Amino acid sequence: MADPYSILGVPRTASEKDIKSAYRTLAKELHPDRNAGKPNAAERFAEVTQAYDLLSDKDKRARFDRGEIDAEGNPAGPFGFGGGGGAGGGFGGAQRGYRHDGFEGFGQGGSEGVDLGDIFEGLFGGRGGMGGGAGPGARRRQAPRGANVTYTLKVPFNEAARREPQRVTLADGKTIDLKLPAGLMDGQQVRLGGKGEAGPGGFGDAIVTIEIQPSPYFEREGDNIRLEVPISLDEAISGAKVRIPTVEGAVMMTIAQGSTSGKTLRLKGRGFTRKNGERGDQLVTLMVDVPAEDADLKARLDGWRDSRDLRARFGV
Repeated sequence: MADPYSILGVPRTASEKDIKSAYRTLAKELHPDRNAGKPNAAERFAEVTQAYDLLSDKDKRARFDRGEIDAEGNPAGPFGFGGGGGAGGGFGGAQRGYRHDGFEGFGQGGSEGVDLGDIFEGLFGGRGGMGGGAGPGARRRQAPRGANVTYTLKVPFNEAARREPQRVTLADGKTIDLKLPAGLMDGQQVRLGGKGEAGPGGFGDAIVTIEIQPSPYFEREGDNIRLEVPISLDEAISGAKVRIPTVEGAVMMTIAQGSTSGKTLRLKGRGFTRKNGERGDQLVTLMVDVPAEDADLKARLDGWRDSRDLRARFGV
């Protein structure tokens, strides 16, 4: 694989935000659903995802920058040769990355895919010797793993906020219940290790892109959820208890006497889950809805004027 910085089109000094932004732009552009009939798009999409997997992990990125691992996350060769931060420098071809089961792939076989017997024999005159056989640093390549398979999972807004498990049907017809990660964002990808296509070196992975569906009335603001709630004039003046929706179901909320449009109330712990496991809040903004034509209301207010100078602060 080429240099991950080049794949994402960012400099080596790029911030985490820059890397994430570049990845999301490329992922949307190359997503298989938008590139039907373009086989190269799926391959490029997987390449971009693998580059992001490496650079979004602080430890892996630091190790890559130091030349300890190659662009695929494999060790960059013993004794200081092979790799060194560039593409193709590691031993073995197994792709490394985040897995849904919490583990990382370490190739097939021991020592992370390095055939130490071949190396030592080449160095000390064993098989191949110093003649026409393999020279120092010779290695045995592993059989390639199967191709990764990409999926798009559309998750309803309320279920995403609740982190409700989602059932995914794989290409082989099998189903799994996917647990949504904390800190879930629209467009985030989850890697399912070994759920891709079969290959000589084992199965590839399934890469699931999560799309959070919009809500007809909720708006997400970071980890908080915003909701505008209309209230009547009498509810605003006299106060009331009104029934409002949340992602967990309807609740009763108390409206204080004299409430005005724009007043915001807070329901703790009714938002999206942060990466630390805590939940954001639901922010409820009141909107006083005055009827356009109401003869009774007009008659009641006839002759009444509010004596306050509500716009005095504007100085006009």
